[in-house]
Formats: sequence, structure tokens, C-alpha cells
Amino acid sequence: MGRFRTKLHREVPGLNLAALPDLIFTVLFFFMIVTHMRDVTPQVQYELPQGTEIEKNARKTGMVYLFIGRPMDPAGNVTSDETRIQLNDRLISVDQIADAVNEERQQMTEDARRHMTVSIRADRDTEMGIINDVKQQLRKAGALKINYSATSRNPQKHN
Repeated sequence: MGRFRTKLHREVPGLNLAALPDLIFTVLFFFMIVTHMRDVTPQVQYELPQGTEIEKNARKTGMVYLFIGRPMDPAGNVTSDETRIQLNDRLISVDQIADAVNEERQQMTEDARRHMTVSIRADRDTEMGIINDVKQQLRKAGALKINYSATSRNPQKHN
């Protein structure tokens, strides 16, 4: 019968890490593709109304976002029931809309100025009087292209 020899110095085989950078860059690339970066962080809570004839606006340059709803704290809790207006990243009053839109226009490129569109994202329970006041201020500022955001009545289900 043969004798079994035991090695005194057993070594763990080395781990081949040659494919690790490829894997890391593949995962990084995947997350860069699927992540949606938000231009403006809403400071007001709003629930979009439903619409029937909805088109997606593909143009991102020259967009000024106007949110109308109830104010929120950074944690997302509603702080009061009064209606507030947010233009891009700051809260403003109705009387400040024309000046704020003109300031935003001055920061844009010439091409973006020509195609400037104001996207109104108002809460479904916002009074129409406030919307009319906002539209009057936008007219004073010369911002005549207005986009109203809404949700679809028949959302498509993805399987």
C-alpha cells in the first residue's frame, strides 16, 4: 500500500483579477445609461392633472420650469396649505415671475432664448385664478411659449 504524502506548505491558488476592470466599467456604464438626472428639484408638492392629448417635449434647452403647489421641506413633508410658486430652483411670488423669467432668459444662449418654453407643472387642485395670474405675468415677460404638464389617463402597462 502506498504512502500518502502531505505537503507542509499548501498555498491557495491566486485569484485572477484580469476581468475585474471590465466588469466594473460595464456596471458603471449601465448605471450611467439608466439613471435619470433631474434638472430642478421641486420644493413644492404637486400632483399633475390627467390629460387626453399628451405629447412629450424632447427639447431640453431653453426650458424654464414653473412648479405650482404646496411648499415642502427637504424631507418631502408639506409645510402649509398655501399655494406657492417655484421657478427653477427658487420660490417666488406671482409679482416676481416676470422679473425672474427675464433673469433666466439673460442666462441662456441666443438659440435657447429663441426657443424658450415655460413648462408649468401645477397641482391638480390649484385654483384657476392663480394659473391666470401666472399667465399674465408670463405675457409681461414676453414668454409666450407655455407647456402644461399632465399625466396620461391611460398609462401604458409595461410587462
